[in-house]
Amino acid sequence: MIPAGKRIMEGKIQTNQTLDKKPETGDWKGKKVLVIGTGISGAGAVKLLCVAGACPVWYDANGELPVEDIAKKLPDGISARIITGALPKDVEDETEMVVPSPGVPVDTEFVEGFRRRGIPVLGEIELGYLFSKGKLAAVTGTNGKTTTTSLVGQIMEEYYGDVFVVGNIGNPYTESALKTGEESVTVAEISSFQLETTDRFKPQVSAILNITPDHLNRHHTMENYVAMKERIAARQTKDEVCVLNYEDGYTRGFGERCPARVVYFSSKRKLEEGLYLDGEEIWMAQDGHAKRLMNIHEMKLVGMCNVENVMAAIAIAVHMQVPMENILDTVRRFCAVEHRIEFVATKGGVDYYNDSKGTNPDAAVQGIRAMSKPTVLIGGGYDKGSTFDTWLDAFDGKVTYLVLIGQTADRIEACAKAHGMAEERILRAESFGEALQMCTEHARTGDAVLLSPACASWGMFPNYEVRGQMFKDYVNRLPDESRDGNGNTE
Repeated sequence: MIPAGKRIMEGKIQTNQTLDKKPETGDWKGKKVLVIGTGISGAGAVKLLCVAGACPVWYDANGELPVEDIAKKLPDGISARIITGALPKDVEDETEMVVPSPGVPVDTEFVEGFRRRGIPVLGEIELGYLFSKGKLAAVTGTNGKTTTTSLVGQIMEEYYGDVFVVGNIGNPYTESALKTGEESVTVAEISSFQLETTDRFKPQVSAILNITPDHLNRHHTMENYVAMKERIAARQTKDEVCVLNYEDGYTRGFGERCPARVVYFSSKRKLEEGLYLDGEEIWMAQDGHAKRLMNIHEMKLVGMCNVENVMAAIAIAVHMQVPMENILDTVRRFCAVEHRIEFVATKGGVDYYNDSKGTNPDAAVQGIRAMSKPTVLIGGGYDKGSTFDTWLDAFDGKVTYLVLIGQTADRIEACAKAHGMAEERILRAESFGEALQMCTEHARTGDAVLLSPACASWGMFPNYEVRGQMFKDYVNRLPDESRDGNGNTE
C-alpha cells in the first residue's frame, strides 16, 4: 500500500489534469468506466453513467456478494455488467476511467495501478458535479457537517425552491445531478473520503467548520487529513467564498492561503469582519458595521457546537444571496438533526439524548458539553485510531457513570482511570442492549442519559443511524416511573 501522503507535497494537491472543464454529456458515449463499490454511491454513479451513454462495469472485490442482489439496486431500464471477486485482466485493461466509492481507500495498489497508467480516478461527488448545473454550496469539517448542511438546505429550499441536498448526508450527488437546472441550488455535505477524489469540484460557497483528529486509520497523518479537508476550496477563486472557523487553528491557518475570499465565524471573540458570538447574541460585522442578528435562545438547537453551526450556515446563506430575514426565520424554526444531540424522551424523570453521530472524540465533547444535568454516558465502539483525553477532560465531573462498549472499551477505560475517574463509575457491557439496561438502572430522577460514543459504530452496527435508532426504540419502550436516590421506583 502506498501511503496517501506520498501524493501530497507541502500542502499542494495533485489533480487529474485530463479534466480541464465540465465535459459535455456526449463525451461519455461508450466510455468504459469501472465503478468500485456496490453501496448507494456506487449505485448512483452507475445510474448516471448509464443515462449518459457510458459503459459502466460495477465492481466489488467481495466475491461472496450475490450479483442478483446487487442488480436489484438499479431501477428498471438501467443495467450494467456486475463483477465480484477478482477483476478480469481484460476488464482492467479496457478501463478508461475509475469511480471508487468513498469507502474505497484510494492509496491501495489496485487504485494506484490505474493512476500510474494515466487513467483518471474520480469519485461519485466529482462525477455528480461534472453533470450538475446551477449554484453549489458545499460543507465539510470533522464535526457539524450534517446539521449545517441540513440547515442550509432548509434555508435554500424555503427561499429558492429548486434545491437538492446531497453528498455524505445520505443522498448521492449522482442521483440529483441530471435533475438540476441553471436555476437550481445544490447543497452538499462532503467528507474527507469524498474529497480525496475531487478535481474540478468548485462550489460558489464552501465551508470548513472545524478540523480535529479523525479517520487517521485512512489518511495516515494529520497533515494528510487536513489537506483533504482543504480540497473543498482548491478550485475556488476570489470570486467565490470560503467560510472558516476562526477559533480552529487549522482553518484559521488555511484562511491565510485560501484561494477564495474568506469569511470567518467565531464563538469566542468579536470580529471586524464576519459572524461572531457576543454573550448570547449573534452578530455580523460587514464593511465596518456590526449588526445584531439574534439571541441564541431563539434557536431550538442546543449546545455551543450548534451556535457555531448556525453562524456558519448564516454566512453560507448570505453569500448564496438569501435575505437575512428569511435566513433567521428558518434558523429559529429549525430542529436538531436526527442522531445529533437529539432529545428523545423523558422517562422516569430522566432525559434521554441520542448523539449517535458523535463518532469521534471531538464530536462527543460537544455532546457532553450540551448536557446541563448529571449524565450517564454510553461510549465506545470501532477504533479509528483516536485518542480520548480531550473527551475525558470535558466530563468535568458531569458524568456520573461511563458505560463502555465495543472495540475501544479497554483503551477508554484506561484513559478514564488516568484522568481520575473512579473505577466503580466505569461500567463494561458486552452488548448494546446490556449497556442500555445499565443506564436505566443507574440513572436517577433529574439525570440525563446520553448516547455519544466518541467512536464509529462499525463492528456492532452497520452505521450510526442504526445505533441511534436502537437507542431511541429502547427509550420509547421504557415505563415512566421515576427512581429515587436509592434506585427504587416511585
